[in-house]
Amino acid sequence: MKINKIHHVAYRCKDARETVEWYGKYLGMDFVLAIAENEVPSTKEPDPYMHVFLDAGSGNILAFFELPTRPPMGRDPNTPLWTQHIAFEVDSMESLLETKARLEADGISVVGPTDHTIFKSIYFFDPNGHRLELAANTATTAMTRKLDQVKWAMLEEWAQTKRAPSHASWMHDGSGVPD
Repeated sequence: MKINKIHHVAYRCKDARETVEWYGKYLGMDFVLAIAENEVPSTKEPDPYMHVFLDAGSGNILAFFELPTRPPMGRDPNTPLWTQHIAFEVDSMESLLETKARLEADGISVVGPTDHTIFKSIYFFDPNGHRLELAANTATTAMTRKLDQVKWAMLEEWAQTKRAPSHASWMHDGSGVPD
């Protein structure tokens, strides 16, 4: 079996309406579906919920659950804030910078643009506390090819040492793409 695509990715939200409106306003996502039930279909557990679905482009769906009878949302205290995030690709640096300006104009703190060599990105939080990233690709064919050539060696070295391998150090040390 081979997976066709991600059907949807679901996260929890504090307020379904606020979440739908926020993602529409700042990221241009269309609201495509709402499902609400008083019983969880898979477990038959009595637990009312609102499940909303947003179009994240190219057939990708981002979904959220509002769970009004559950304790307030939390996060894994052992995972750094920068680690868990949702990254969305945008079409250009212009779009990235326009979105950054719109977010900041409404008082939303934005980090970046950060240069990752193969893409540039900005980071910010949605109203639920989920960290988001917008990324504009900047990779060349040569960069992509070099990274593809070393991915397995990097993974193997990491598995053995738990230290960052240097196979792609050119991405951050300014030496440029090796031949």
